[in-house]
Amino acid sequence: MVAFSHYERPTQFPDGTGHVPVYRTSGSHLVVCKKDDADFAKRIAGFSPALQDYNRQRYLECLQSGYRDLQAAVDHVGGPGTTILVLPGIYLEQPSLAHETDSCYHLPATTIKAAGYQILTYEQQKSCPHQQNLVGIFGLKDLQIEGTGASPSDVIFDAQFQKLNVIRGDRTDGLYLRNFIAQRSTFNAVYVIEADGFAVDHVVGRWNTEYGFLSFASDHGLFTKCEAYGNGDSGIYPGGTSDINRDRGFDVSRYAIEVTGCHSHDNLLGYSGTGGDSVWVHDNELDHNTSGASMDSLFPNHPGLPQNHALFEHNLIHGNNSNYYDYVRDGTCARPYLLRGIEKGVVCPAVGVPVGAGVLVIGGNYNLFRDNWVYDNWKVGFVQAWVPGLSRGDSELAAQEETSHHNRYVANHMGVGPGGEHLPNGIDYFWDGQGSGNCWQATGADVVEPMTMPGCPSGGVGRLLADPNVLVLFVDCGAYDLATQTLPAGCDWFDTRARPGVFSPTTTIQTVFPALQFVAVMLVFGLLLRRSVLAFGAAGLGSLLLLVSSVEQLYYVTAPGAALLGIAWILASRLVASPRLAVLSVVLGVIALLEAVDSGVLLLPSPIGPVWIRVLLEVVWMVWTVATLVKTTRPAVKIG
Repeated sequence: MVAFSHYERPTQFPDGTGHVPVYRTSGSHLVVCKKDDADFAKRIAGFSPALQDYNRQRYLECLQSGYRDLQAAVDHVGGPGTTILVLPGIYLEQPSLAHETDSCYHLPATTIKAAGYQILTYEQQKSCPHQQNLVGIFGLKDLQIEGTGASPSDVIFDAQFQKLNVIRGDRTDGLYLRNFIAQRSTFNAVYVIEADGFAVDHVVGRWNTEYGFLSFASDHGLFTKCEAYGNGDSGIYPGGTSDINRDRGFDVSRYAIEVTGCHSHDNLLGYSGTGGDSVWVHDNELDHNTSGASMDSLFPNHPGLPQNHALFEHNLIHGNNSNYYDYVRDGTCARPYLLRGIEKGVVCPAVGVPVGAGVLVIGGNYNLFRDNWVYDNWKVGFVQAWVPGLSRGDSELAAQEETSHHNRYVANHMGVGPGGEHLPNGIDYFWDGQGSGNCWQATGADVVEPMTMPGCPSGGVGRLLADPNVLVLFVDCGAYDLATQTLPAGCDWFDTRARPGVFSPTTTIQTVFPALQFVAVMLVFGLLLRRSVLAFGAAGLGSLLLLVSSVEQLYYVTAPGAALLGIAWILASRLVASPRLAVLSVVLGVIALLEAVDSGVLLLPSPIGPVWIRVLLEVVWMVWTVATLVKTTRPAVKIG
């Protein structure tokens, strides 16, 4: 699930002594406005009388001693505790678009070719604030920036796709942003990095090529009553958060970032976070995205990996079926930013995620999902999958098995809306089988894959390796790349699915091995078992069912398919010429029967799933059987 990730300078977590800032209504302030009497009067005409009076007073103050751009006010902040009041208007921050000193265009820094920008140090960012940022805020403490309109739409900061970030808060402990829109960046609307304490309150982040709101290597953060839409990656991204609970179980000390009361819609992802540790996500609505939410341990250079200790509760996660990949296919996303139609609903997917998914946990530990409403996601409600350390460049042996463990899914409402309406997901819970200590509290009506998920609260054993077919699919789909317009063949993530309940079989790379197996089994058993109609029939029907089960909606026929193949191999043991081959046939049959139990009845306590052993032994058995048949049917050479 990789295109390219969020690249950033080496960062450190704050020391954690800060606090979430509180909105204030008093104290010293600066005022920002546009000097246009007619435009100002028009913009405040619909306000309440009291709010009109307040803005008129601030406007007169601004004309006498205020600033025309936010950056100018930021540059004149005298000390902690200052509030900048921004009056209604559209702020293009033209001075920020002016040419900086020549040295700023020859900075000694690494350029990320895939992303198209340099990785700058804090000192470089501060000395050249507009190389990447429309508004750059560096090192200021307890700064509050507030729009004075009736709603966020009254104050707009617009980067016009000329800067990576609309507003960057860098080492800005106590930053409070409120009541405005930030839009049209080539990366983030609002970016907060290495801050101990920040709040984003009633702010809209829209039409950005990557994220609406991004925080990184930060602590004591709050996103509240925010809105994000039209973003090419995710609306809300608390990534690389302060890893305060790394060595704890579910008894967490506190959460580093809180996301509450936000509405994230019509993005690629509603919410995401590589290394999104200790994040409390509650009472939000994530809808009409491609996928609702994702947290992962996929990418390198993110502090706090592997991801751990997110709490999702009381969220509405629904209708995440928006397919934006057609804009990649038809070349729309290859156009210049201003010609793509981003403001009209075009989203260019920065990464590859499944169309129609609710929540993706791609390598994470000790996450808790409870009392969420997850419905009308046409592919799947919850996905949990393994990520080996190699995917993020970590070759240490221990890193290959450090995800996904001890995740819990408890008391969620699957396939039903809060009003009781029946709006099913394609599958409610999907697990690739890897990891230990995970549990799912599923009802009898929930659709789960595999059918033998461990129940809560006890959880159960997991596996060192995920199911091979799942691994193949994730590796294949991970080849998506926006820059090269690569949508991998054999991956169905990027196709629009039919509504749940409407059968629409799809062929993916997962069907390739079962199809080859079916052909090979029919040929080998046909040659070997011509005298045993029962064995031949069991082998043929079993391999056919395994082929059918590779179609997503028919996974539940895996168990009978494996059982029939197991019976066929046991019967074959009586017909092969070699005693040792007969023993292998029996062993293979028993393994296939155990696979049937494992996939349909009870998850077996083994570090490797029976399917892996069956596949490996099956290859050995077929080669050995064919070699034996060739040897026994070869005509003798007459000598003399």
